[in-house]
Amino acid sequence: MTYKHGLIDIGSNTIRLVIYEYKKGRGFKQIENVKVAARLRNYLSKEGVLTAKGIYTLLDTLKTFGVIIKHQQLPHVTCVATATIRQAANAKEVLELVKKETGFSIQLLSEYEEAYYGFVAVIHSTSIEEAITIDIGGGSTEVTYFRNRELVQYHSFPFGALSLRLQFVKGNIPTAEEKVKIRDFVIRYFHTVPWLLNRQVPIVAIGGSARSMVQVHQGFIHYPLAGLHQYEMNLADILHVKSAIGSLSYHNLQKLDRLSKDRADTILPAIEVFQSLYETVNATRFILSRKGLREGVLFKEASDANIQPMYPDVIQQSFQEIMEEFEVNKDYVKQLTRTAIMMFQHLKEQEPVDLKEDDLALLIKAAQVYDIGEYIDAESSSQHTFYVLANRTIDGISHRERLKLALVSSYKGKSSFRQYVAPFKKWLTKEEQKKVQLLGAVLKIADGLHATKRNVVQHIDMKSDENTVTIKLLCTKTFHPEQYQAEKQKKHLEKVVKKNIVLEFAKL
Repeated sequence: MTYKHGLIDIGSNTIRLVIYEYKKGRGFKQIENVKVAARLRNYLSKEGVLTAKGIYTLLDTLKTFGVIIKHQQLPHVTCVATATIRQAANAKEVLELVKKETGFSIQLLSEYEEAYYGFVAVIHSTSIEEAITIDIGGGSTEVTYFRNRELVQYHSFPFGALSLRLQFVKGNIPTAEEKVKIRDFVIRYFHTVPWLLNRQVPIVAIGGSARSMVQVHQGFIHYPLAGLHQYEMNLADILHVKSAIGSLSYHNLQKLDRLSKDRADTILPAIEVFQSLYETVNATRFILSRKGLREGVLFKEASDANIQPMYPDVIQQSFQEIMEEFEVNKDYVKQLTRTAIMMFQHLKEQEPVDLKEDDLALLIKAAQVYDIGEYIDAESSSQHTFYVLANRTIDGISHRERLKLALVSSYKGKSSFRQYVAPFKKWLTKEEQKKVQLLGAVLKIADGLHATKRNVVQHIDMKSDENTVTIKLLCTKTFHPEQYQAEKQKKHLEKVVKKNIVLEFAKL
């Protein structure tokens, strides 16, 4: 089943048309994203009326989007608007005019709905159990608090990155004094919401301002992995970005690598908000979610239409999508996983490596996507496996977990492992690196034991002495191809455990 859905998001700073495609088993993928920096907030008069120029800008943008929608032949289009239209004194007239001139029926989101959809997006794309979310728009800022993945509190503040600049900044970027005024103003608002104070949980940020700050930080530290979703920062990282770009002129900010030109005048006010919230919450970390309000609306509508359920098992859904995309044999994965688990349990009892339940969970995940690079090219499958898994977004797991997954699933031997891990040596301790190699070696042997994919091995026993690990394998069928391949692969485990491996095959 293939399903296309267009979503128009009329914000205070930008208006976007995003087109998503849904394929059964693969979830939603963004296939087109058109942005117009309309700055509707600039057209809100002192009396709170959206001016004629602002209305013209809105109509002109929507008519352009209408041409794209017609070309794409989209059967479903949702159009939502947030703070600026919501706060406009002439909102009713604007909505009626838009309907008449463009045919679009705008859903004017309430403060609760705007916060709720952001929460829905976070729950559908991360596995975080408890956090504060923040979405800084152009004209409002929504925060929520969720625990056990259930929404507990929400609040909407009447300021955003663009409105703060318009209210406090005389030039294009704030002076030191203006930054202090912004911080004092924002902190006063935050302290009126008791459930934010000293909550000591992660902050999950969504929206363009958060993406911009993360992109700039990744550029500054030459971050070696691709992807923004679930990128983590701490307060020192936020202050690093603030300090590094705070002394730049507006001209140089516009040219700053990884910062969109149209956010050059709002990034600094936004960072003041992030810092203020981090300190108010006494947060444990700052995490970016690439999925935000638009995806929240999409997920809710897909659930209402029975296309996909609300509140899925995010991690398992992510792996199912990868397996579908790379046409992984699911029966083989079951065989590989079962054999790898049996070997893991014996090694856990016998080897000096301190294996934990987290290591078993990593092994099971790695078995699901083991050697998927073969789909691209069999000769260089290990390299492709590592690159794909290390550099694609996998909802529900952190960047560090993603790296470990890539190293285990692509394991080919010590030489290639050293090559892959070289840019990330500071990410993993020596003990963690040894565990990753052990898990990778286990998968290599387990793969060999299923060389013909007949599920030959039914039971594994293992014993170890000072110099040797003996693995006894009871088989239901002829096992010579499996024996040949396992003998070839056992050297990887020998190098990690520093013992001889003896494989003893027997037929049941």
